[in-house]
Amino acid sequence: MGEMEQESMTTALECVPLGYVSSCYREKFGIPRQPGLVTEARAILTLLPAYSGAELVRGLEGFSHVWLIFRFHATEAQGWHSTVRPPRLGGQVRVGVFASRSMFRPNPLGLSVVRLDRVESGEGVTRLHLSGADLLDGTPVLDIKPYLPYADSLCQAQAGFAPEQPPRIRVVFSDLAESQCAREQDQGINMRLLIEQVLGQDPRPSWRRPARDERVYGMRLYHHNVRFRYRESRVEVLELVAAE
Repeated sequence: MGEMEQESMTTALECVPLGYVSSCYREKFGIPRQPGLVTEARAILTLLPAYSGAELVRGLEGFSHVWLIFRFHATEAQGWHSTVRPPRLGGQVRVGVFASRSMFRPNPLGLSVVRLDRVESGEGVTRLHLSGADLLDGTPVLDIKPYLPYADSLCQAQAGFAPEQPPRIRVVFSDLAESQCAREQDQGINMRLLIEQVLGQDPRPSWRRPARDERVYGMRLYHHNVRFRYRESRVEVLELVAAE
């Protein structure tokens, strides 16, 4: 294959967003490293006008889950790395980027399977209501495909260095945080369960976990800055502060 033909092939594919995600995750810190681990994580994918015709999603409501192909828009400017250090290996061992799901890829594309709770289509607007999402607010989505259990779920598959779901740690709430979460429940958001699922996975960088950690952390969820700290084998949620 000649150089001109190779160059033509590398520039022939142009992907444009079909729509953008509105998510409970307002920053990268705290987003689970795989979809489905935080079932309470809600998101809405709003399709752009060119792709909002009801005929484009006809029949999609019959599927419980969908695949989303998206851009890692918040990190793509940082470029890609040939090797990365997966959190599941303690952040100390390097593997090839193609042996990981790292966001620092030659093409900054992500792939997530999420639950499709509802399809909303009318008056020229189409929205997909999703849960179990691991998508940052504002994520551009490039394609949507239905999830097929008979083809996409391979029970005998091997998972290398990540053979099972990571363990969870205990999450406790202060009286203040409990009352603040209860107020969100009145708005239809189970904030307590969302926080418990997110923090139970320990979103800290791997290198921080073994050491004594006196830091008070903050994490953006919806319009709140969730403040928490680690004490031995548990997480203490201190309060929810209105995010600026």
